[in-house]
Amino acid sequence: MTPDVDTLVEGIRDGRRAAVAQAITLVESGKRERREAARELLTRLTSAEESGVHSPAVRVGISGVPGVGKSTFIEALGSRLTAAGHRVGVLAVDPSSVRTGGSVLGDKTRMARLAADPAAYIRPSPSAGTLGGVARATVQAMAVLEAASYDVVLVETVGVGQSEVTVAGMVDTFLFLTLARTGDQLQGIKKGILEIADVVAVNKADGDHEGEARVAARELAGALRLVRGHGEWAPPVVTCSALHDARVDDVWDRVHAHRDHLGPDGLAAKRADQQLDFTWALVRDELDQRLRHSPGVRAIRDDVRREVLAGDLPATVAADRLLAAYDGG
Repeated sequence: MTPDVDTLVEGIRDGRRAAVAQAITLVESGKRERREAARELLTRLTSAEESGVHSPAVRVGISGVPGVGKSTFIEALGSRLTAAGHRVGVLAVDPSSVRTGGSVLGDKTRMARLAADPAAYIRPSPSAGTLGGVARATVQAMAVLEAASYDVVLVETVGVGQSEVTVAGMVDTFLFLTLARTGDQLQGIKKGILEIADVVAVNKADGDHEGEARVAARELAGALRLVRGHGEWAPPVVTCSALHDARVDDVWDRVHAHRDHLGPDGLAAKRADQQLDFTWALVRDELDQRLRHSPGVRAIRDDVRREVLAGDLPATVAADRLLAAYDGG
């Protein structure tokens, strides 16, 4: 059953968590009739934001190597922000859901304190058939949170890969967390991640590991100077310990410094570019869904698959055949 849009809009503007949860479930849905209701809902919420009812939220993407302590960091940062009077929304983009429909972050116990905070809202990754689908759901979930007066939205992404690029394309500042444990930390970080990071933090910089964390920070700062052009924003590299809540505020100060560097005009231009990119992402996602559900494609899909696997049909010919079936369907 599709929820009533008027009731959802009222509940979201009043900041009711149940309405927020219902709305995010609606925008995550792949069913056509629910997607139409989701578009109506988002149009209403966006027009309210454009009229000045809500000031722009701070959107931050957070990623890092496995075991870096992203959940611990988000809980420490989120708790600091709510204590300072902010309302914090946390969304998770899990690339595994693209393959399996499951979510590594379905369990909120890793952020139990923040999950129980009435000024915070934590939402696991949507289940979607494509990374574009995940992006669509996440961007629209951000709009719901911002309409509900969450003024800080943290988007967590699991692992290191294409999902980081996707998340960087929907936030104002991209924060990369890393560790100094192996002595070859630079080898485990893709050049592409360094190119999109706006702030880098070496986590777990405590006790006997604090010194090596500082060394890692210096090495990363040097690497960033090599991949960034002259005159560009120079991503600061800092150390912190989320477990002990040490220097987490310093990381947040660097996020604000990046936001100040962008300035109102730069931030507006960045968000406008993101909206244009998102427009084309929506088009690609919709075309992908239409292709998959086309009667003409479904009629020949198994035969094409069998011939390609048997080596009897080149991929180029197979693609042309599927497109022709779609065009004719």
